[in-house]
Amino acid sequence: MDIRHISPTYAVTPQIAVEDIPAIAEAGFQTIICNRPDAEIPPSHQASVIGAAAKAAGLEFVINEVTHQTLNMDMVTKQKAAMDASSGPTLAYCASGTRSTIVWALGQASEMSADDILSAASAAGYDLGGMRPQLTALAGN
Repeated sequence: MDIRHISPTYAVTPQIAVEDIPAIAEAGFQTIICNRPDAEIPPSHQASVIGAAAKAAGLEFVINEVTHQTLNMDMVTKQKAAMDASSGPTLAYCASGTRSTIVWALGQASEMSADDILSAASAAGYDLGGMRPQLTALAGN
């Protein structure tokens, strides 16, 4: 597991497994968001399996299936609402962490500057520089 902190309350990681749930809970995460569609992964790693393990460990689990082709503002709103409702830090996962970082970035556009968003993503190893126009437009700048 490669957890990368984007902010004090939000981190991303590539695909997780049931075996990772205890470490996620021990790390203090309260909510896990699955940004990966089941069609991309084998049954052993699908949302229902990971979600059951997360809930058994006392964690909230939210499914928000994102692909680069289907990403829309409803998904961004759902992700932000799950983060805001969490009683503690949130961990989101997808194939590499990139989609989870993109959804976070779009959700922060009205609260943070594009520079701060891009800097946070870059510090975690995700280059979202090409999103600057979108982030600026969403911020109304």
